[in-house]
Amino acid sequence: MHCTAHDLQFYHIYPLGFCGAPHRNDFTSPPVHRLDKVMDWLDHITGLGLNALYLGPLFESTSHGYDTVDYYHVDRRLGCDKTLANLVRVCHERGMRVILDGVFNHAGRDFWAFQDVLRQGQNSPYKGWFAGMRFDRTSPYGDPFSYEGWNGHYNLVKFNHHDPGLRSHLFQAVRHWIEEFGIDGLRLDAADVIDHGFLQDLSSFCRGLRSDFWLLGEVVHGDYRRWANPAELDSVTNYECYKGLFSSLNDRNYFEIAYALNRQSGEGGLYRSLPLYNFVDNHDVDRVASLIQNPAHLFPLYLLLFSMPGVPSIYYGSEFGVQGAKNGSDLPLRPTLELDPLLAHSPHPDLALLIRKLSRLRQQHPALRVGDYRQLHVAHETLVFSRQTSEEWILVALNASANPGQLSLSIPALSGGHMLDVLNDDQSISVQHDRLTLDIPACWGRIILSG
Repeated sequence: MHCTAHDLQFYHIYPLGFCGAPHRNDFTSPPVHRLDKVMDWLDHITGLGLNALYLGPLFESTSHGYDTVDYYHVDRRLGCDKTLANLVRVCHERGMRVILDGVFNHAGRDFWAFQDVLRQGQNSPYKGWFAGMRFDRTSPYGDPFSYEGWNGHYNLVKFNHHDPGLRSHLFQAVRHWIEEFGIDGLRLDAADVIDHGFLQDLSSFCRGLRSDFWLLGEVVHGDYRRWANPAELDSVTNYECYKGLFSSLNDRNYFEIAYALNRQSGEGGLYRSLPLYNFVDNHDVDRVASLIQNPAHLFPLYLLLFSMPGVPSIYYGSEFGVQGAKNGSDLPLRPTLELDPLLAHSPHPDLALLIRKLSRLRQQHPALRVGDYRQLHVAHETLVFSRQTSEEWILVALNASANPGQLSLSIPALSGGHMLDVLNDDQSISVQHDRLTLDIPACWGRIILSG
């Protein structure tokens, strides 16, 4: 598949929820090939114009997938190793890349090496695999030793990434995933709390196996360049823009997202060359249809997601406006969904059509994928910016107001003539000398291509 990271457009699935798997693993039942359900959605996903699939945790775990028990076998609640290998093969036949969750910061308490420490204590050859392991105190679970849990969660045992035995075990698991399943990359869970030396060595190992292997890190806070750089990862999750994408609409304050975009990608921006992973919701946060106060704002929201710098991602079901908010549990964010009822009774039937149109425009126009970003106008409910390559110039205009808006912009690079609004049926937009006058429909926008 000959494409760069900037060409990717993701569809994100949390398989255990999506496929309706039991919430807990009994470790004795035969495999149930629930993961095959993803096959039934591939026509829909590719029909949206998306060319990459991000599958959340798939390997044997105790409950939610991020409490891994066995890195070398697919969770029996989802199927077997052949189930995953077949899915990746079919995706590749459709020209889709597939990345998986790499949960390398911690494992579950049922992880076989931790169970060995429970049995053998200080005599276990695996005691060095876990961070903060001490045998002079007890854990919150009453174990005759203490250890470090991820973010205070002691059911998630944090790894000691300096241990050579652990490193070998995890690196060889990645080799196994590449050789047995043919995966194209990883999303590294909790990358922002993993040792940088480990990430650098993992990157080198992966690139030694496949030069085009894509490494995405989950990073919530901090300077993204600490993780996304030639020695470590290709990209990180763009949480800086995540909140602004919807709160700018709720608060009638496009200045919020405009500031972040300019800081990241404007002239002198910190991350101009990075293909940041952009999203409006995922398996950890409330679905955007539950966050957005005016449902009509879903349309300018996704228009911005597909026209801003970076790599867009759609979380399964959100293309239909499916809602979901935490209620003390993440389960409402990770529902089992059936495609046919959604197609027949979508909460927002025009939204998937818009996403299909936006994804195809992004594929057709290099400026929307790799063009320089320049802010041209920002107000409380309007935002205008350009994306430009050496061969193409595109203007994106957004109006979050419930009323149509009109703008008159002086753009010296233009010299009269006509431009086309490729979002709205190739409407012709006239330019008088260097002045562009735009009428922008309510809760909508324009994508204008310079002739």
